[in-house]
Amino acid sequence: MSALTKAKGFKKSRSGLYISMATSAFGAVGVYKQIKKARGENDTLRLLDAVVTGAAVVTNLAILYRELKRLGDDDVLLG
Repeated sequence: MSALTKAKGFKKSRSGLYISMATSAFGAVGVYKQIKKARGENDTLRLLDAVVTGAAVVTNLAILYRELKRLGDDDVLLG
């Protein structure tokens, strides 16, 4: 298996999924800060935006977790 093929399969590997999950979790920190700021300023529209963004982050984490469970022992990089 060539290095290019391994690189293309990285996102579907266990390691790639963990990195994607960490990136999404880091996005949750930004959402928390946005919610805190919106509440402090009493900005309903900004608060709504933060809630919708937070829902997207949670959904993304759930999808990545499902993919991680489906991957099982068929890790692309171990091949």
